[in-house]
Amino acid sequence: MAFIDPKTVPQRTLFTGEKIPCIGMGTFGSDRFTPDQVSSAVAGAIRCGYRLFDCASVYGNEDQIGKVFARAFEEGVVKREELFVTSKVWNDMHGKGDVLLSMAKTLKDLRLDYVDAYFVHWPFPNYHAPGCGSDSRNPDSKPFSVEEFMLTWRQMERLYEMGLTRYLGMSNMTIPKLKAVLPLVKIKPALIEMELHPAFQQPELFDYCEANRIVPVGFCPIGSPSRPERDRTPEDVAATEMPEVVEIARAHGVHPAIICLKWAAQRGQIPIPFSVKEPQYVSNLKCVTEDPLTDEEMETLRAADKNCRLIKGQVFLWPGATHWQDLWDLNGEITK
Repeated sequence: MAFIDPKTVPQRTLFTGEKIPCIGMGTFGSDRFTPDQVSSAVAGAIRCGYRLFDCASVYGNEDQIGKVFARAFEEGVVKREELFVTSKVWNDMHGKGDVLLSMAKTLKDLRLDYVDAYFVHWPFPNYHAPGCGSDSRNPDSKPFSVEEFMLTWRQMERLYEMGLTRYLGMSNMTIPKLKAVLPLVKIKPALIEMELHPAFQQPELFDYCEANRIVPVGFCPIGSPSRPERDRTPEDVAATEMPEVVEIARAHGVHPAIICLKWAAQRGQIPIPFSVKEPQYVSNLKCVTEDPLTDEEMETLRAADKNCRLIKGQVFLWPGATHWQDLWDLNGEITK
């Protein structure tokens, strides 16, 4: 297996000054791959030079990934402090005391004493069963509430104070939500996960995070070609099929997915692509270390933004909400 020296991978700087890799490996594959397939990809990824891994309790594979981490430490492949491991609290664990229970399970499953960053996965407790269809709704779902979010965030801050996580993170946020909660936090988020790819660049949210010294982490960095059926609509744009991406890929002699990752790394976010195929995850990491896109190519891609959100989240809608767009505060105010 090819080894990419982690020292050659560009870095992002957190607000503390700590530097972390500009690309990581996602581990959401539970709708298509078994936990064993995902964890063996993680094992291969560690050996080939990945040092950042994005996990979550809802992915249902943290216990298998934990075995991989333990083995890698035991065999001296990597030291714990060389990895940056993230996880997330799921929507059904926002209640009082639940965030601590969620973290306890994650640490037990991952066989770690701490995670490097812990995220609130979605900013409301709207739970849905894994694998449900796009029209399934939980009657107990409710719109975003600053008060409820802050009750969850206070528990997150407690985890930080206990030394169970080194950083905190938010995910699937909007500018109106961030404006409402950031003034209230004691410990600010170091990272925010959001959908980012050439067809959906979220420039306002991206710039807002950068201005607040919060590093954007981009999920679906190649446009999630194998996302669940419930997240597909006829007007979706596939990032890897955009003419601009295809043309630049041809010029560099690589797959269009590689151009999406180069663009992400050069723009300033941390893409977290996932693949169980060794040639793919090796080339995903290697591509950020060589043959950068030109300024002209970066500008071509910036101008090609289609504002096409793929992970719409409609399963989280509350009774009375009419459209998935209600989750994303498009008119600049928090939608109730």
